[in-house]
Amino acid sequence: MNAERALDRAVEKAVEHAVFGRRPLLKGAAAALASVFPMGAAKALAQEGVGPIEKKQPKIGFIPITCATPLIMAQPMGFYAKHGLDPVVEKVAGWAMIRDKSITGQTDATHMLTPMPLACTLGLGSQAVPFVMPAIENVNGQAITLHKKHKDRKDPASWKGFTFCVPFEYSMHNLLLRYVVAEAGLNPDVDIKIRVVPPPEMVANLQAENVDGYLAPDPFNQRAVHQGIGFIWKLSRDIWAGHPCCAFATSKAFATQNPNTFRALLKSIIDATFHVKKPENRAEVAKAIAPRNYLNQPVEVVEQVLTGKFPDGLGNTLDVPDRIDFDPYPWHSMGVWILTQLKRWGYIAQDIDYKKVAEEVFLAAGCGQMMKDLGHAPPADTYRKHVILGKEFDPEKAAEYAASFPIRKQ
Repeated sequence: MNAERALDRAVEKAVEHAVFGRRPLLKGAAAALASVFPMGAAKALAQEGVGPIEKKQPKIGFIPITCATPLIMAQPMGFYAKHGLDPVVEKVAGWAMIRDKSITGQTDATHMLTPMPLACTLGLGSQAVPFVMPAIENVNGQAITLHKKHKDRKDPASWKGFTFCVPFEYSMHNLLLRYVVAEAGLNPDVDIKIRVVPPPEMVANLQAENVDGYLAPDPFNQRAVHQGIGFIWKLSRDIWAGHPCCAFATSKAFATQNPNTFRALLKSIIDATFHVKKPENRAEVAKAIAPRNYLNQPVEVVEQVLTGKFPDGLGNTLDVPDRIDFDPYPWHSMGVWILTQLKRWGYIAQDIDYKKVAEEVFLAAGCGQMMKDLGHAPPADTYRKHVILGKEFDPEKAAEYAASFPIRKQ
């Protein structure tokens, strides 16, 4: 057995162990796993120095928000160059365009909202194209911002008739807003209106009073405060502490056809992620990503978001170090929660195997191996329980959870 085949078999065994544990495999189980699990991408992540980088200048799309910090900062701060890349990092206007450019191959890798690779793989809102998501770019980092005229309407039960905007249907923003409103007893499909608005246009829409509020990525929550238009009602970390927000993704085809480029990209992103994770580096990163070719925002605003020291628009100055945080590990249980909410609200019509889909798309094992390569300790598991607004989500009971909500798409 040659070295490359030995490495491939080691990866296959590791994946089988991660999915099935140490139980003996039933006949055909390994073949069935290979048919759904992105083995090609997993093997690419395990192959250190197998060959030259296929595309030294890959095209990477991003939306100008702080959630894209690792992907953006990796260019001016030299993380791509460190790992042999000189990518074209391209600003894109909105999420539908991000998706379409990636599906059609106009970009090679891309900044995505964590539900998007799942949606693309399932063909929700677009043609079905398999995607893989080897890393989360940020956790937390969003907020619900309301127009200043609503300072006396802090109870979401009083929001009946409000119009909100979110950046995309297949977004944590949409799913978390729906969750908050439904927990308050309102049906988000009946009692409020939810509009899709590109993040850079949200502040102007709030100022014009076209919307009452939004659940948005930063810096647009802080920008509304900065301009005296709105106030931050709740940070998303107070809805679900440590929730995933944005992610780094590629089509499955790109990952398998360009394994060394895929590997170098992921290595750059994870390296940048752990750099910005350190609080002492946040101010420096803010200066690197604020310029016009990236976020095009005042450094003060970006720094307030990244450091967590900020005015909330209600006369308070808060100190919340994990307002936005950075952890690349794509927990399979996060993917399962997202899928249960897409099912809850009717985006997914058919019954699906939640774990199977999450494990096809979220490359937790590959990310964990890359973290080890860079000197970081990954979690020992790929599933865990999560708490959303005080209620526990157990990924082992996903179907029951999805059907348990009294307010859902009928």
